[in-house]
Amino acid sequence: MKILIAECMQEISSFNPLPSQYADFSIAEGDELLAWRKLNTSVGGALTVFEARPDVTVVPTISARAGSAGILSAAGWNQLSEQLLTAIKPHVGKVDAIYFSLHGAMGAEGEPDPEGYLLKEVRAAFGPDIPIVISLDLHGILTDRMIRQVDGLTIYQTYPHMDFADTGERAAKLLLDIVDRGLKPVIARVVVPLLARGDECITKTGWYGDVLAQGQLLERNGSALAAGVMIGNPFTDAPELCTQALVVAESDAVFAQNAATALADAMWAGRHRLVGKLIAPDKAVALAQHIEGPVLFTDAADATSSGASGDSNELLKALQAGRYSKRVLAQIVDADAAEAAHAAGVGATITVPLGGSVDSGRFTPMMVTATVESLSRGLTRLETMGLPLDGGRCAVLTFDNFTVVVLSKPAFLFDRAFYYSNGVDPQDFDLIVVKSPHTEFHMYDAWVAKNFNVDAPGSTSANVASLGHQLCARPIYPIEPDTQFTAQPVLYRRGA
Repeated sequence: MKILIAECMQEISSFNPLPSQYADFSIAEGDELLAWRKLNTSVGGALTVFEARPDVTVVPTISARAGSAGILSAAGWNQLSEQLLTAIKPHVGKVDAIYFSLHGAMGAEGEPDPEGYLLKEVRAAFGPDIPIVISLDLHGILTDRMIRQVDGLTIYQTYPHMDFADTGERAAKLLLDIVDRGLKPVIARVVVPLLARGDECITKTGWYGDVLAQGQLLERNGSALAAGVMIGNPFTDAPELCTQALVVAESDAVFAQNAATALADAMWAGRHRLVGKLIAPDKAVALAQHIEGPVLFTDAADATSSGASGDSNELLKALQAGRYSKRVLAQIVDADAAEAAHAAGVGATITVPLGGSVDSGRFTPMMVTATVESLSRGLTRLETMGLPLDGGRCAVLTFDNFTVVVLSKPAFLFDRAFYYSNGVDPQDFDLIVVKSPHTEFHMYDAWVAKNFNVDAPGSTSANVASLGHQLCARPIYPIEPDTQFTAQPVLYRRGA
């Protein structure tokens, strides 16, 4: 049995003014994909399952991965999609099944559903009979066009995400099951008009996790081949942006529809809890002044892992305005400031504008006179997945009571990788700013005295009504608080 593997991963924020480009993608081709073995990635997990079967031959084709950013330019999308399909299509008639690792929240100029386009092209090339299974981020936007091309799917079941490899393993097992037993699964989908944010999305402790547990039970007891709820990415403004419940079953359409309805109803019942609970920056600063022990400021609005620009200096300004006097550690994306630091050298004093270099409609630069403490090339690896990160040339600047790690590129900042790789330890500071909606518990929450979710401006704000959606279906909660919902399951069955 020959199984083709392909991957395309990017999440975008439609509200980030800087488009992403083809050059932002890291491309691996052919056997280079085998380097994902043992890594906590979906492809890594799938390889573990496939390579355990002596009768399976893996056919790795191409992987394209980019950090979260603004919408992909039309030129970038044309080049990327052509390269992906050029790598995949020569295998028509030569493989028995296809596994495609996708994020689900891509967006390109002129193509609001890139994953749907890719899947439709692959299905058209390989024909109606070859089994195709995909894995997705739970923040993906699974579209009608996507579902119509596939025989099954799996999604992440943890947030903050930890089950990358597990999701790939489940997808691989599902694909093998479909091939081995000649299954023709049914997929039931219920769309819920909900943009979920906030701490209740944390699967270990929140409402969303309780709902996902219901789907996991269906998988464990054999009732469903796969089940879950995708909450979409509220920052990817697309026509089918929503929350959606999904159940994949062997053949029982009635069961699949009823099970998906139950999951959707459970999510809707918790909608009032699934909103961001935020605090104004000035109030957070005032409270932090009097807290014994370290404090975390969570800046979800400028989360590079969600597609933001990373150049917000709003919390630095708020801390200065509030005369916060303890030790502060923060990160910011500002290529010009990093370049100035590299030009001056370690130990130099420089006066530079900091922040507001990309999303100038939201942020204005702040002038700082700072000491260049250290410089780096900005290459490190994610704590969570072990994948390489490239923040471009980096500098550690100090001024007053602030230590700021300045990156040139908007790399993922949802863990501590860029702090550690630039020689600073968050536990040495009194207040730490993290540009992420959430982090794994052990990284910060296990040892800080208080975590403030701060209501700063930004292109990935949990205050979703502030963003200005134009494309997603309306009404949708919480933008329209009076939104009504009645489950309407839709059934998909390939070959029927």
